[in-house]
Amino acid sequence: MTARYPDLDQVIQKLTHLLGERCSTAAAVREQHGKDESWHFPEAPDVVCFARSTEEVSEIVKICAAHKVPIIPFGAGTSLEGHVTAVQGGVSLDLNEMNEILRVSPEDLDCTVQPGVRRKQLNEFLRDTGLFFPIDPGADASIGGMASTRASGTNAVRYGTMRENILSMKVVLPNGKIISTGHRSKKSAAGYDLTKLYIGSEGTLGIITEITLKLYGIPEAISAATVSFPDIESAVQSVILTIQSGIPIARIELLDDVQVDAINKYSNLDLAVQPTLFLEFHGSDAYVKEQAEQVNDICSKFGAEGFQWTTKLEDRTKLWQARHDAAYAAIALRNGAQIWATDVCVPISRLADCIMETKQDLDESFLIAPLVGHVGDGNFHLSFVIKKENPEELKEAERLNGRLIERALAMDGTCTGEHGVGIGKKKYMYREHGDAVEVMAALKAALDPDNIMNPGKILPDMAAE
Repeated sequence: MTARYPDLDQVIQKLTHLLGERCSTAAAVREQHGKDESWHFPEAPDVVCFARSTEEVSEIVKICAAHKVPIIPFGAGTSLEGHVTAVQGGVSLDLNEMNEILRVSPEDLDCTVQPGVRRKQLNEFLRDTGLFFPIDPGADASIGGMASTRASGTNAVRYGTMRENILSMKVVLPNGKIISTGHRSKKSAAGYDLTKLYIGSEGTLGIITEITLKLYGIPEAISAATVSFPDIESAVQSVILTIQSGIPIARIELLDDVQVDAINKYSNLDLAVQPTLFLEFHGSDAYVKEQAEQVNDICSKFGAEGFQWTTKLEDRTKLWQARHDAAYAAIALRNGAQIWATDVCVPISRLADCIMETKQDLDESFLIAPLVGHVGDGNFHLSFVIKKENPEELKEAERLNGRLIERALAMDGTCTGEHGVGIGKKKYMYREHGDAVEVMAALKAALDPDNIMNPGKILPDMAAE
């Protein structure tokens, strides 16, 4: 690595002078920062820095820029496509100590936070204000990481994704300059929309150090429900009709029979081992009841049975915790295995076709792969339960993943609805975006001419293959 970066020792000395013990070359610390929760093989950075302010981030970036050493932002480490892997070595910039909630304005329904603030931390802080932040990717991810990967999750069908819920950000550019991408006004027609540019940029264009978010009032009433179907096509068709009927459902999650069996065992539930929807309704007491009755009627038309709903907090919490633990439940299906998690998103009118063709592939394969999805917006996930040391299993997972993505793209969908590109899906970028990839590359080259910001991610032609 010193051959690649001849000034690396000098860079480490400067960073140590700036940060003291918050600059670490310890092997255990480096290894921790070279991996996420994906199937990708980890690659450790050369050094890890722990920043506490925007100004420190700026100084760290200036040091790295002067010596052309890569910088990889690190949040909670819950990403799923190798986003934090140090494919070219360099500096892992840990933002977890930047975890202050800087401002909450209940009258404006917004707040400003540092990137290390966690999703659950923010909602705990907001509870007494009567407000909440709805984006829920499942993991207790950092807000900075959620902005960087354009995260969404179970509530996206009603509240949207990070893209719709960020008003502005503070960003440190690859040369160390600090900019604000916008202001707190609900709309603006002044200039390019830099906020949207940095949402989903995965640390390749700059380091996000502050995020201003939209907030929502906590609903008067919340109810959750489960309902089982004779087959997966019936479940998907009921979802499509629910959305097309304009019912403002908050959450609508699909689990196939394999996933239901897994969470029954892992989370001690007793659901029928059939394709199942997990549902949640927000509103007034009367409106929540009306929504549940409407969805029950729709599901009944497709042969659903056992529609059960509850407003009890403990029951709702147990249900959604089981849903969020779906990945761990999948891993528990096989001793010594891990999961290769992937996702796609298609127009909701093509959702049934995409899922049915995918299930046919899985039925013909020797791999176990539970299916779960935020199907209210056409997004679903597979978790291939594999052993990484087995090349045959890796090859089969790659084949099935490739077929899934090609299928979604052929249906005018995307290779990733919420996981992001990272290193795992960059080879599909030309297939999805065509010549628009060249525009992205031009933006990257203009803002980061030395390619020091999380190199090897998103853009296939700029990766160190």
